[in-house]
Amino acid sequence: MTPSATPPTQPVSLSGAQHEIAAGDYRATIVEVGAGLRELWYGVRPLTSSYDADEVPPGADGQILIPWPNRVDHGRYVFAGDSYQLDITEPTRDNALHGLVRWTNWRTALHEPDRVRLTYQLHGGPGYPFVLDLEVEYALDATRGLTVRISATNVGTRPAPYGNGAHPYLTAGTPTIDDCVATIPAARWLPTDHRYIPSTSTEHVDGTPYDLRTGRRLAGLRLDSAFTELDRDGQGRAWASLATADDGDQVMLWADETYPWLQTYCGDELPEDRRRTAFAVEPMSCPPNAFVTGEDLVVVAPGETVTGTWGITAG
Repeated sequence: MTPSATPPTQPVSLSGAQHEIAAGDYRATIVEVGAGLRELWYGVRPLTSSYDADEVPPGADGQILIPWPNRVDHGRYVFAGDSYQLDITEPTRDNALHGLVRWTNWRTALHEPDRVRLTYQLHGGPGYPFVLDLEVEYALDATRGLTVRISATNVGTRPAPYGNGAHPYLTAGTPTIDDCVATIPAARWLPTDHRYIPSTSTEHVDGTPYDLRTGRRLAGLRLDSAFTELDRDGQGRAWASLATADDGDQVMLWADETYPWLQTYCGDELPEDRRRTAFAVEPMSCPPNAFVTGEDLVVVAPGETVTGTWGITAG
């Protein structure tokens, strides 16, 4: 006998429920799956790349990266004297990539016209046996644009290794980023090997193609690189930007002091229709492979909450 089922009245999109928010000329859509930023606009200007609601986010577009951003070498690490093996989610390079929550369904805790708050309880598993209550809030302001607050509370019984990041792709509205100037306020960058695992300590950007402190045109420059020693304003914020070469439209990303790293990616390995069409600037609380090296890795004690804030605004 063939089981019967009542079909849903509306098909379910791959990215789940769509949470739309707006304030002034800003509007954004945040998705249920992974609590990701699917699109951000200022009037008729896109400030980030976007994807269809029924599409898997290409190149981690807009995703939240918890409990580690970037990569863990071979997925293996040691914490508090115990060895762990994470699932390999980047098989071509034998790495564990971008954390554990970007394909999970997040619960809507709050949805107002200008803000949405999503929550998720990460129970972990053999490779990450720690329990975190996670919260991501997106808020729009007519003047300041988008603010994103990411919080993690250790509700388990043991200290937990933790890092977080986000993966927005900025756009100044041009067909290709080759026509844009990127500014990254960083004095040092992190070399990596062919698997994008750090190969040495950080190096100063002076005299290198990685000196983007005063702005550099992206034509001919391939980046999948992390930057640190960030210049900050009086509020402790580091500001990166992408602008058209003629000093026209500009989009700016800021990150508070809990994010000492900015990862950049020009999208050279994306499918052809998305290759070098937007510029990823990813706030990260720790560098690639921090679960192995321990560099800037946060250890969250039971009952402790850690929070980081970043945002995007039109220029």
